[in-house]
Amino acid sequence: MQRDRVLVIEGDRELGARLRAVLGEHDFDAVETATCDGALALLPSLRPAVVLVDAALAGCDGPSFSARLHELGSDAAMVVSVAADRLGDAVAALRAGADGYLLRPLEPAHAGLALLKAAETRRLRLDGARLRERVRGRLALVGTSPDLLSAFEVVRRVAPTKATVLIQGEAGAGKEHVAQVIHELSPRRERPFARVNCASLSEFLLESELFGHERGAFEGADGRRIGRLEQAERGTLYLHEIGRMPPAVQVKLLRVLQEGTIERVGGREAIPVDVRVVAGSQVDLAEEVRAGRFRDDLYYRLNVVAVALPPLRARTADIPALVSHFMAEQARATGKVVSGISPGVLSALFAYGWPGNVRELAAEVERAVARCQGTEIVAADLSPALQGARGEGGAGIGLIPGATLFEIEREAILRTLDQVEGSTARAAEILGVSVRKIQYRLKEYRAGQAGRRRAAPEAALPRALPASPGEGR
Repeated sequence: MQRDRVLVIEGDRELGARLRAVLGEHDFDAVETATCDGALALLPSLRPAVVLVDAALAGCDGPSFSARLHELGSDAAMVVSVAADRLGDAVAALRAGADGYLLRPLEPAHAGLALLKAAETRRLRLDGARLRERVRGRLALVGTSPDLLSAFEVVRRVAPTKATVLIQGEAGAGKEHVAQVIHELSPRRERPFARVNCASLSEFLLESELFGHERGAFEGADGRRIGRLEQAERGTLYLHEIGRMPPAVQVKLLRVLQEGTIERVGGREAIPVDVRVVAGSQVDLAEEVRAGRFRDDLYYRLNVVAVALPPLRARTADIPALVSHFMAEQARATGKVVSGISPGVLSALFAYGWPGNVRELAAEVERAVARCQGTEIVAADLSPALQGARGEGGAGIGLIPGATLFEIEREAILRTLDQVEGSTARAAEILGVSVRKIQYRLKEYRAGQAGRRRAAPEAALPRALPASPGEGR
């Protein structure tokens, strides 16, 4: 395992040599220099984990040196050494981003421990940054269709609040994904995100899972169990498929939302909890209320803010961006470089109905990347269902072997316009794009700017363009 490197900037050469020896005992590779300019020259090649700076040297005061570190792109932790009567310099260095300070005269053993702590602080900082980056990548909300952008805007606005959120959408549309985004964008992001699938547990097990139980509450309860509501204290609880929650458990959940307390199974103590509840349902809860299968008072408590997720077949224009996103995820996860897809594959993706929505598309991309033998996914890498796609739904886009994305988009626009008698507003709504984009494409087709792309027959184009790009939505 490679040892962390420490750059020691110390004017006292004898002290510098002693520091090097002590740092070696702490499994550091230490490099010493007596000047700030010499240290800056070493930074790009040395790439130290920690820099120990004698703040009394020219150009090595905390704020100035910290700024130079950032300019050079260094992520090193910085520890400054200052005279006992210059504590103001230490405070200035800490404000500028230093990770610690030492008082002179330096004790090498003490300095070694301080640098170990600084190295660990840096490691945690970098690990946290990498984790947040992975979370941001995994939780990216990908797409530009109007319905999806509307849902994004609701999520952005509601996330920082305490409001209960109800997410409705078909299976695989991304309800849990959106719940995680809400949590990640909220002040509760550092606290737990818990999940319970209300459709997969019996009434008894679901009650115990949510509220926990006391020892002896039932046969086999040998000890106290803390439920998900307590586990998610000051965090977020996502209730998947809330529409399948049994009536008796609905009553207990209503109490949580109204009073902020729970009772464990077999217990009598009212335990306060601070949990934000986000619920997801693929069935229409309003219809379930009308049918008497879901409590109306609980529905109103859950439906403080509603987020409606469109199915993938209603936003096929987002498929290329989603495929690119999932391919990048697979590249990070597997190290396999697959950078593109053949035109015939894209045609099949547009033609397929996607009953499993975004989840099915993600699985399809994962499967295709695993089977791909080159750097581009081809038709043979797809599942049989995709290879046989012929556009049974959507805007009537058929499979076009070897077609380019531009050609597929062009055919989708022209066929849809034909179906809606030339209304760009209605076509934009069906295709999930803006009116302005359709108008721009029509002008491009008419002007013959398609280049090597397939030209559009004049008769297929609308006879007149709207006078204003503001028509429609």
